[in-house]
Amino acid sequence: MVNTLSMKENSKKHKILIIEDEPGVTVFIKRGLVENNYLAEIALDGYVGLKMALANQYDLIILDLGLPNIDGLEICTTLREKQIDTPILMLTALGSIDDKLAGYKAGTDDYLVKPFEFAELLARIHAILKRVPGEKDRDYLACFADLVIDLTKKIVMRGDKRIDLTSREFNLLVYFVTNPGKIISREEIAREVWNINFNTGTNVIDVYVNLLRNKVDKNFQQKLLHTVVGMGYVMREDLL
Repeated sequence: MVNTLSMKENSKKHKILIIEDEPGVTVFIKRGLVENNYLAEIALDGYVGLKMALANQYDLIILDLGLPNIDGLEICTTLREKQIDTPILMLTALGSIDDKLAGYKAGTDDYLVKPFEFAELLARIHAILKRVPGEKDRDYLACFADLVIDLTKKIVMRGDKRIDLTSREFNLLVYFVTNPGKIISREEIAREVWNINFNTGTNVIDVYVNLLRNKVDKNFQQKLLHTVVGMGYVMREDLL
């Protein structure tokens, strides 16, 4: 079994784009970010925000859902369709499970519901930037068996085959690979990967794990992602 995780750090300030149409909120967020050694730019409507996100390189985008001209879900979907892999933190007053799942389906990396404490926003930003580095000059790899994940470029290889994943599948795989041999419950996946409370009445976790398994394991003799009945899932090498 092989499990490695390596990263080269640098001192470059992270640059964050805030796409939010409430001036008071944008000023509050930008002031807090600058005080915590981040660079921040603001877009007050969806159209301008999308143009800025496409034209410039950011380490993180804070994205409101209810925006003039183009809403946050459309912006997120458009960026992912254009292969822009900048981490996105959605910031919105809509906090139901369905709303969060819609955001994750569109390609967001995290979801914070208004009203919020700035300390929580700062913690989410730190976690995202630590999990998915934005700088192009970082070397950040996670490996397990013959599976290699480049977290900077978001490229997944198994042997000599490239595996295409959605943003949600990618983050789920990273969590499994960085926790090898650990049985991970559905509750933990919901909490740690999706930042939602697990609803025992839904099978959405099982659906995503099965989608991931079909891409990572289906055409390979060696199976890596296993179900532990009544407990959850585990990433380990199958005994051939």
